[in-house]
Amino acid sequence: MAAPLFADVAGDIDISFEFFPPKSEKMEAALWESIETLGPLGPRFVSVTYGAGGTTRDRTHATVARIARETGIPAAAHLTCVEATRDEVDAVAEAYWAAGVRHIVALRGDPPRAGEKYQTHPGGYENAADLVAGLRRLHPFEISVSAYPECHPDSPSKQADLDNLKRKIDAGANRAITQFFFEPETFLRFRDDAAAAGIDAEIVPGIMPVTNYAAIQRMAAMCGTEVPAWLGRLFDGLEDHPAARQLVAATLTAELCRKLYAGGVRQFHFYTLNRAELSYAICHLLGVRAKPGAVAAAA
Repeated sequence: MAAPLFADVAGDIDISFEFFPPKSEKMEAALWESIETLGPLGPRFVSVTYGAGGTTRDRTHATVARIARETGIPAAAHLTCVEATRDEVDAVAEAYWAAGVRHIVALRGDPPRAGEKYQTHPGGYENAADLVAGLRRLHPFEISVSAYPECHPDSPSKQADLDNLKRKIDAGANRAITQFFFEPETFLRFRDDAAAAGIDAEIVPGIMPVTNYAAIQRMAAMCGTEVPAWLGRLFDGLEDHPAARQLVAATLTAELCRKLYAGGVRQFHFYTLNRAELSYAICHLLGVRAKPGAVAAAA
């Protein structure tokens, strides 16, 4: 039998979505539109980031607490070690628990000022593994941590990076979610290397649709992600064609996910950049459909 022109996957994947906290009323409205759009797809969870140095900590807390309060979607809050003592971080975690939030994405975090070298805050958690252990002492949170298929920029080697990931898992993390990447082999090699290093926790690929090529180049440079030359060729000439960029991005990202699926991947975490339609289109191409009874944001 002839293969279909675009074969979706078998309907057995799990998805999750990441948002950033709104900085204005207009952005808050857009965020909630995104949650209303993507909620019916039945994500395992949605996570909300905060900026370098915890600069959006209060908005993150308010957003995550509202998701937990007004929707049926499990909400995950990002929490970092930056610019805070252990007691201050613990107080934030306790506030999440009180608000009904049971999932934390535990991160070391980035220095509050770009270009600075990371330093542990006086009296603070030393790193992400230390933070995971601290959260485990507080409550039975579900805990996700980060992983870097192409090595964290601060790590001296890939082996040192894997050792650090293992420390986070051994401290009690349930899963790792990776930084974005653009070639399926990058993730599949990393998954195999992690398994060889004795890491048996779930490793979920972080998927970043390319909506703005120049912005992606900047982000990739900061986190050590290689941008292949063919990606630049694909988006060349589309600077003034945002709708065409979205069409290309949806097709490209769905194809990346299909190749990962062929390699045995069944969980995908989408960095939405608060743009729901693009993530919705990618999930649709992968065969994900709205689930009866899935609860979106309250009106």
